[in-house]
Amino acid sequence: MWADSRTADAPPAWTDLATYVGRQEEGAEVRRLLGSARLVTLTGPGGVGKTRLAEQVAARICRAFADGVIGVPLAEARDERLLAGLIAHRLGLHDRSLQPTLHTVADYLREKQLLLVLDNCEHLVADCAELVTTLLRHCPRLVVLCTSRRSLGVAGEHVHAVPPLTVPSGPGTCVRELEASEAVQLFVDRACSVVPSFRLTDDNGPDVARVCRQVDGLPLGIELAAARIRALSPHQIARRLEDRLAVLSTGSRTVPERQRTLRATADWSFALCTEAERVVWARCSVFAGSFDLAAAEYVCAGGARGEDVLAAVDGLIDMSVLQREDAGSTVRYRMLETLRDYGHEQLVAQRADREAARRHRDHYDRLTRDADAEWFGPRQPEWNDRLRAEHANLRVALTWSLTEPGEAGVALRMATRVSEYFVMSGAAREAREWIDRALAAVDEDEPGRALALSTSALCALFQSDLPSARARLDEAAALDTAEADAHLDYVRSFAAMLCTEPTVELAAKAVRAFAERGDVRRQMHPLFILGVSVAYRGDLDLARALLRWMLSLCEDAGDSHYRSMALFGIGVVEVWFGDAEVAETAMREALRIDLRAGDKLSAAYRVDGLAWVASRQGGHIRAARLFGTAATMWDRCGATPDVAVSIPHRCFRDATRDALGLDRFERAFAEGRSMTPAGAAGGTGEDRIEEPPRLPPSVSPLTRREAEVADLVAAGMTNREIARRLVIAQRTADTHVQHILTKLGFANRTQLTVWVIERRAAHEN
Repeated sequence: MWADSRTADAPPAWTDLATYVGRQEEGAEVRRLLGSARLVTLTGPGGVGKTRLAEQVAARICRAFADGVIGVPLAEARDERLLAGLIAHRLGLHDRSLQPTLHTVADYLREKQLLLVLDNCEHLVADCAELVTTLLRHCPRLVVLCTSRRSLGVAGEHVHAVPPLTVPSGPGTCVRELEASEAVQLFVDRACSVVPSFRLTDDNGPDVARVCRQVDGLPLGIELAAARIRALSPHQIARRLEDRLAVLSTGSRTVPERQRTLRATADWSFALCTEAERVVWARCSVFAGSFDLAAAEYVCAGGARGEDVLAAVDGLIDMSVLQREDAGSTVRYRMLETLRDYGHEQLVAQRADREAARRHRDHYDRLTRDADAEWFGPRQPEWNDRLRAEHANLRVALTWSLTEPGEAGVALRMATRVSEYFVMSGAAREAREWIDRALAAVDEDEPGRALALSTSALCALFQSDLPSARARLDEAAALDTAEADAHLDYVRSFAAMLCTEPTVELAAKAVRAFAERGDVRRQMHPLFILGVSVAYRGDLDLARALLRWMLSLCEDAGDSHYRSMALFGIGVVEVWFGDAEVAETAMREALRIDLRAGDKLSAAYRVDGLAWVASRQGGHIRAARLFGTAATMWDRCGATPDVAVSIPHRCFRDATRDALGLDRFERAFAEGRSMTPAGAAGGTGEDRIEEPPRLPPSVSPLTRREAEVADLVAAGMTNREIARRLVIAQRTADTHVQHILTKLGFANRTQLTVWVIERRAAHEN
């Protein structure tokens, strides 16, 4: 399965548990194409192994891309409107701006040297073509690798048709010759994983070869066949496959031969399943991405007994129909898209597709209800992880509710419940779109409409879209629904804060109303707004009391997200009006909480806040670096510090620039740009913020050739361009750059560039 790249704060980890067999020549050819082309598409029928080939190629060449590799599985994207958002999510971007998501992605990738892998494009081929064209036009160092059953048809696209694995040429081949066949190698490998004692022999070799030829060397067909080795001999497998192929060959001649072959293999595998296994295979085709056992049991309950579902899932894993994924303390399951399509065909044929889709939606309706009930408290990190794992299924459930007559009200409730999760995970735009689509589909008197309108306004504010937010708030107020009044006051107070016009009255009114209802969770953000607002009104003691009260409520509930917000509020008040040391302690603790939770947007606020503290304490070099670190984080989030904290941000930034002078500020800012937020929270090593010791300008730790390479890096050249300039192999250039970074103790090229520029300036002076 695809893993997030270094771009998403994690190294590429291609951790498929199954071994990879064959494809050496194919892999080398695709790597060669990626060395010269910016768009390569692997095409071929379902089951031919496009995804696995792309994974292996990406794993081999990831180090050639300075900013890593990002893999985006598109099979879970059922709606073309979510395509750019899915890529943004995989890149770790928070979509907070008003510009289209594709523009946010393009802006972020503009200077990145990155390999973007789009897997399973065929059902969104036109939209993928448009997206890829835009990205390649605006991102000159981006390379794209796609897998699809058909090409994108984009100018400059290099199409590589992925062939089946090589199969034995004839029936009389000896074991040694059979072992040279990639298809036979794969069959033996998968058979041994089921029956460890299995060996290729002179007796079973001809039948193994026969099976491989029967499925035309398609890897998926081979895996399905080899999975039966526990119950059947190679001879029995070959005979049963032959019977199934004979039946299918009498059908439509318009279906391509390899598609008929794979269909026959799937038919045969389906026929050998128990009744419960057939039910689970078909009904689990409604899931997108991965799913857990509880979801499978609920969706399958209409056709199989609960106690039979686990056994069926276990059997389908043995047959390679389902893939098992470890996800922390739970296990999740995933179905290959080809087998998912087949299962959905069976579901439709059984006329059970509508019922299964409804049960799927009902399961996730209940999941969002439970998440909403337990969101404020110690289980919030657990729910955040669970909703992240179920994000693709939430989209499917919402889409079904919006397209099924009479079900839009459920979509409205679901989207409103999990809006906080969407915002925290950087998908405020998506939350707003789901709510707005549901609002457009329900009646004017739909229960919960006013709260949904107010929540849509809140999401608009997180995107700095004040006009839309005010329009939604006015629409909600016109409904005269008492249950939403407190929420409306809260959102209006937030809007006022964003306009740097903090209003104590609205925030205080919201806090009182939520307190009267016993809704502690919904008191939190209004309390933050109130505490900061009264500080700006001149009442520091009351501000401190309100924010300490907020902090104690969070600690009593065991909630970490709002505890971080309370600490940040304390930091804002203290750095501006009170004790800078108290502010620093609060900001650091808040940042540690956010880093543990992976809340990038909140972490950006905290790092910016630490820059304010450093500026007030006179540590201007440190402050400039922290402003640089925060700026990189703001870019990743598609946001700016002008939301909510514009006054302290601008004042302390300007004070730092004035104290250092523009040149020194820019150098320190650039160095901070390349540092990670962990250092701001008190990290060491490569994350240190203090000035590193520097050699005298006349003494260089680099050899003449290394100094030459360093100068070219500072000039903005890639390793490939350096190799061409110096007439050396790219691998040699890669080695030089890595040795230079190691020798100087730097983590990246930006730090090296700053070092080169500073040495030049020192020599000139």
